[in-house]
Amino acid sequence: EEKRIREFYQSRGLDRVTQPSSEDTVGGDPMGLPYSTFDHSRAHYFRYDEHVSLCLEKQSSSKDKGKAVLQQKYVRCSVRAQIRHLRRVLCHRLELPLQHVQILFNNEALPDHMTMKQLWLSRWFGKPAPLLLHYSIKDKRR
Repeated sequence: EEKRIREFYQSRGLDRVTQPSSEDTVGGDPMGLPYSTFDHSRAHYFRYDEHVSLCLEKQSSSKDKGKAVLQQKYVRCSVRAQIRHLRRVLCHRLELPLQHVQILFNNEALPDHMTMKQLWLSRWFGKPAPLLLHYSIKDKRR
């Protein structure tokens, strides 16, 4: 039984949940509930977050035919990522200055401080992945 339990946790990349002994409640829960030995010093890393799948499509317009288009339009990022992060990556990929790119949802410009989780919950909840966003490139003469 112990071997089966150990294999279960190892197959999922988890530490085994253990019960603290009656005299060792200093590091654990005084109620005697199970706890995990998860290393919280690395808990702020984005790789441990939930992820959201995005599809970035260029907003079409008759005068924008010759402008840059993304080669890879699908992105997977942390739910803590903000629109500003997405804009910066987009500008880097398209080799454009930051002020020339705008991220849109249903033809509405999204604020830079909005997180992907806020966007998903407020505008895409219950719909299938990926979340569809558009980007527009402003004319350089303006």
